[in-house]
Amino acid sequence: MKIVVCLKQVPDTNQVKIDPVTGTLIREGVPSIINPEDKHALEEALRLKDENGAHVTIVTMGPPQAEAALREAMAMGADDAILVTDRAFAGADTLATSHALAGALKKLDYDLVLAGRQAIDGDTAQVGPEIAEHLSLPQVTYVQKVEVAGDALKVTKALEDGYEVVEIKMPCVLTAIKELNNPRYMNARNIFEIFKKEVKVWSADDIDVDKALLGLKGSPTKVKRSWPKENKGKGEVVNMSAKEAAAFAAAKLKEKHYI
Repeated sequence: MKIVVCLKQVPDTNQVKIDPVTGTLIREGVPSIINPEDKHALEEALRLKDENGAHVTIVTMGPPQAEAALREAMAMGADDAILVTDRAFAGADTLATSHALAGALKKLDYDLVLAGRQAIDGDTAQVGPEIAEHLSLPQVTYVQKVEVAGDALKVTKALEDGYEVVEIKMPCVLTAIKELNNPRYMNARNIFEIFKKEVKVWSADDIDVDKALLGLKGSPTKVKRSWPKENKGKGEVVNMSAKEAAAFAAAKLKEKHYI
């Protein structure tokens, strides 16, 4: 089995700051991490590798410093890594990003493409499904369990009120959620070995995509402004009977026009 994992290096949202003038994210001086749900996708690829002898390739689109995320992925157990980087990708929204990643995937041989459901710096959950559409591949999103069934996969998809079990033939695209697994730590031996390994660097000229679909030109959406997550206010503690507490809560909800 050949598996490709698409991951993204993102700013650590525990230390996010917003420029008060431009309303955009300040990335300078903010530590970067592998997007959490992408790490769950990576762990699932590594689990399948452990159980089925798969070959795992990591692909990311980003600036040169995103190489650090790829080397972390290799330290966890991935076999190869490809950094897709070019000034032509600057300003890419989810659609332009998915075109770039799909263009890279067209140059690779794979049975399965894994990605996180969404990135914490955007929360759109669009890139994975868009990649599947560009490549005309079947897809399952919100994946919480994967089992190999011959040349197909038995996948459990999380729903708001339960779950759905789907059988999907490979090649296909799956997007992972945190309930899928618990990502492993980097292997100590691998940490010393990863800097001997090559991270392939591909530019816009190296991938199979129309350049008009990339970067700012290929982005139909623009982010006007961003806001940091607001801290929750201190709650109110009341000591009442169940009936009185229910009436009190209902009154508060009416006061806020929720009911």
